[in-house]
Amino acid sequence: MSGNGQDSPAARPGREAVTGAVGAIDGGRRRRKAGKGRRGRGEQAMVPEAEFTSYYGKPVLNGPVWKTPDVPAYLFLGGLAGGSSLLAAGYHVLGRERPGLIAKLGALGSVGASVVALVHDLGRPERFVNMLRVVKPTSPMSMGSWLLTVYGPMAGLSAASAVTGLLPRVGTAATACAALTGPGVASYTAALVADTAVPAWHDAHRELPYVFVGSGAVAAGGLGLLALRRGADAAPARNLALFGTALEIGASRLLERRLGMVAEPYRQGRSGALVRAGEALAVAGSAGAVAGRRSRVARALSGVALLAGSALTKWGVFEAGRVSAADPKYTVVPQRERLRRREEEAAEHGAVRR
Repeated sequence: MSGNGQDSPAARPGREAVTGAVGAIDGGRRRRKAGKGRRGRGEQAMVPEAEFTSYYGKPVLNGPVWKTPDVPAYLFLGGLAGGSSLLAAGYHVLGRERPGLIAKLGALGSVGASVVALVHDLGRPERFVNMLRVVKPTSPMSMGSWLLTVYGPMAGLSAASAVTGLLPRVGTAATACAALTGPGVASYTAALVADTAVPAWHDAHRELPYVFVGSGAVAAGGLGLLALRRGADAAPARNLALFGTALEIGASRLLERRLGMVAEPYRQGRSGALVRAGEALAVAGSAGAVAGRRSRVARALSGVALLAGSALTKWGVFEAGRVSAADPKYTVVPQRERLRRREEEAAEHGAVRR
């Protein structure tokens, strides 16, 4: 995974670890402070502190090398599959066979297409199989591979039982299992991208899973609205889309507020335009689904808007990470701000002791 960073081979940084290698800079400043005499007189700087510009304009981090559109499609389809399994379980509990069948087929088709996109990005199918040789709970890639391995067959059994009418008890169990693992399939990709040193992803590790789950619910609700004919059958899909829109936008606003300047790629440039367009389509699709609940045409248009909105949101998040990795300021400026606050806190503690 390009962009991953660790301070030392012996210790893996926790989820709250900040991006950038701060040890050398911080250690140098501490050594200068330690060299001060009892009177507090240290070595006088002969030149002003250098301004950071980057070496020949090169990025500080090695950015992600994932393919486009393979990985954005993988992020979108995984969310659609997980959300569709939740919707299918809801219809199954309500005893609505036809809309449940559509949701189950949507889940199976989405997870199948997502695996195709993943394998195409990896280059060779055996690379996915090789990831199943170990189980590593601290690795989002390992856990995600096993999630897909469990979820895919369950989604297949659920859909096959619904289509053929055979083994209804097996189909019910598979539907429940797919619904239980579906949120993990929708959200683990957020943990996957956040487990890097890419600032816009790593620093957003708290909110990004909620953004991805909300976006997956938006997509699943959109697929249901687009495929279902009867307005009464579309109510659960509409409610799921409303929930997903609220969750996605709420988590995105929290993300932008907490990240500060690192959240600029989510608001500005091409990546910001993609994210904002996705949010606008999600809101428009949800509003259209509520206002036009009696019109099949309105439901279909709302479904298209919701699906497109979810896809654009995932693409925007992907592009935001690439932008933040390419621009050194998103790594260096927050790093220096953290160092400045650390020095101020140390000075305050020293003054209190005296």
